[in-house]
Amino acid sequence: MIDDLLSRSSVSDFSDPGPDDAELRLILAAAVRAPDHGKLHPWQFLVIQGEARNELSELFADALVRREPQATDKQIAKEKAKPLRSPATIAVVAKVTPEHKIPVVEQVVSAAAAGMNIVNAVHALGFGAKWVTGANCYDPYFLAEFGVRPPDQLLGFIHIGSLKTAPETTRPDAAQFTTEWRRARPDR
Repeated sequence: MIDDLLSRSSVSDFSDPGPDDAELRLILAAAVRAPDHGKLHPWQFLVIQGEARNELSELFADALVRREPQATDKQIAKEKAKPLRSPATIAVVAKVTPEHKIPVVEQVVSAAAAGMNIVNAVHALGFGAKWVTGANCYDPYFLAEFGVRPPDQLLGFIHIGSLKTAPETTRPDAAQFTTEWRRARPDR
């Protein structure tokens, strides 16, 4: 297990096949094992594969043209290609309940942890994954057309597929980001 965590890296170059239905069920079962203060289940997972990838491709293009009416054909083609880069994609949505005693930030963090569990489960099953965000995650038109309504938040798209090439596994040393905490005491 620890070797899986230490060897995980984002992948940019996918090929077929993606996970089958049984593997997707395992991936999503891992997702809902995320910490969930208050047992709110503050997440939703939208699986995009098959023809739905083409529909999402068109929605990406529509949203870009609405945001940037002067977008070039090259920019539109690049945007349309994004949902087609992998055989499967899982969109992670934080289902937020603002009036609940559990703070919104904890609900969002729980959904993000579920997303990270997806990424780790994908890797453990031998596939590659890349979690991306981008302008569509914050675009009201895109969100409405995609089916995400406020106060819910689209946390990103996790692209999943077989590996074409081995991913880069070099990562920074955790010691660079770690400090042993001590309570600050005023001088006396």
